[in-house]
Amino acid sequence: MYKSLIRPLLFKFDPEEVHHFTFSLLKNFGFLAKLLLPKPITDKRLEREVFGLKFKNPVGLAAGFDKDAKLFNELSDLGFGFIEIGTLTPKPQPGNEKKRLFRLKEDSAIINRMGFNNGGVDEAIKRLKKNKNVLIGGNIGKNKVTPNEEAVNDYKICFEKLFPYVDYFVVNVSSPNTPNLRELQEKKPLTELLSTLQNLNLEKPKQKPILLKIAPDLTDEQLLDIIDIVKDTQIAGVIATNTTLSRENLTSENKSEMGGLSGKPLTKRSTEVIRFLSEKSGKAFPIIGVGGIHSAQDALEKLEAGASLVQLYTGFIYEGPELINEINKAILKQKI
Repeated sequence: MYKSLIRPLLFKFDPEEVHHFTFSLLKNFGFLAKLLLPKPITDKRLEREVFGLKFKNPVGLAAGFDKDAKLFNELSDLGFGFIEIGTLTPKPQPGNEKKRLFRLKEDSAIINRMGFNNGGVDEAIKRLKKNKNVLIGGNIGKNKVTPNEEAVNDYKICFEKLFPYVDYFVVNVSSPNTPNLRELQEKKPLTELLSTLQNLNLEKPKQKPILLKIAPDLTDEQLLDIIDIVKDTQIAGVIATNTTLSRENLTSENKSEMGGLSGKPLTKRSTEVIRFLSEKSGKAFPIIGVGGIHSAQDALEKLEAGASLVQLYTGFIYEGPELINEINKAILKQKI
């Protein structure tokens, strides 16, 4: 029903406006989704324990969809095993100028240059206090106006404020839409940033997992650096991958828009990165696989490449909520 009826209707309108419209519908009429959609699969065999947390199933929602933690309870009801909110910054910021979100229908992809638009960490916390037992990841970043040499302070602020309200953290230094942010992926600044957060973590009575989200555009040498950094800082794992700057083999009208590309064109590369990190590290740390998952087979390939969990974003938009059940059914069938 989603792909034949709902998606064609939604895709007639501006993608950012549609996003807010669907949020409003889910917030006010979420009970209808429960009636119209297949019941989410619940099966003990789907449960996963990863970096000390228990996930009811391995299919999560990636950051960027529920930036401000407005809909995590309703989205969890669709069947997601966990919800990642953000990217959140210490201060509210509007993000980049509109238009900043583009569908590439022929490529089953999206280009975004949102720019960490969010209402700030304090506003999100007000809503997180209403969590109905949803496992939450907190994706954190820096404000656009904060220079890179002061970026650590922004991450520290978000970490400290969110600590009581999220189950794990994701350090986002890989978005292409905040000027110079990806410079923080270089070995020295990244080691400093992660070490600082890990030291704060170790001061807590009970630590929470810290993960690093990386770009798919890193070279093999840079990926080897990532493995060393994870080992040196003792963070819990990696999310592979964020959006790409590559525009290879695209055919859609909007293919030349600036921003990060997500969706089917990223499927192969994100899986390659997962496999490289898993094999070269000797499976030393868990990986959450994200990027171009539009089918159950896409998810299985990422799990087989070395991912412990997977996340959806663009595939969720193109394929609809039923994709969650399809993946979980395939996992049960494959006994992964």
